[in-house]
Amino acid sequence: MSTRTEIDTSALSQPDRYKLLIGLITPRPIAWVSTISPDGRLNLAPFSFFTGVGSNPMLVMFCPANKPDGSEKDSLRNAKPVSEGGQGEFVISIVSHALGAAMSRTAAEVEYGVNEFELAGLTTEPSHTVRPPRVLASPACFECRTVQVVRTNPGQPGGGNIVIGQVLHVACAPGVLNERLHADPAVLDTIGRMGGAGYCTTRDRFDMARG
Repeated sequence: MSTRTEIDTSALSQPDRYKLLIGLITPRPIAWVSTISPDGRLNLAPFSFFTGVGSNPMLVMFCPANKPDGSEKDSLRNAKPVSEGGQGEFVISIVSHALGAAMSRTAAEVEYGVNEFELAGLTTEPSHTVRPPRVLASPACFECRTVQVVRTNPGQPGGGNIVIGQVLHVACAPGVLNERLHADPAVLDTIGRMGGAGYCTTRDRFDMARG
């Protein structure tokens, strides 16, 4: 007889489904997404449903869920394609351990148009190819043009939105990359998202041969 806990997800509330996702999919990398509104106001917010998509073309994705009232989060409002009313651009800044507290402050629910860079005491850095700025202190940044937004449940609380962006430019702090473009994980010193208020570092690492 199985000793596993068996869960029919159709019987769960949306908050409980979310609880399972963030508690069991760990650790999750954090995309610190900067965008700019049509009238030029800056926004910065972290998202842990984030990953690379492919290298040809070079694509990344982050997933801002709808707000409790079903409306779009500010990052999505700004990053969605111009044809949908957005600016079609965003920057993902990687979060190091030293930036964790500042990143957490930018997760606060604030009114649309509030500048989270100022809220968290962060310095901006101009991007090379897009309008939204980078986080100056971040060890690595991806400047992206939005390719597509996939909406899994438009207008519903917690509905998913997959924002796919093509990486146009990458900027790394000194020491992050070697001459072969290999990243030094000790210099990056990234943190990962766990369930609830939990985070983890990437300092306890090991190598494993394939096969």
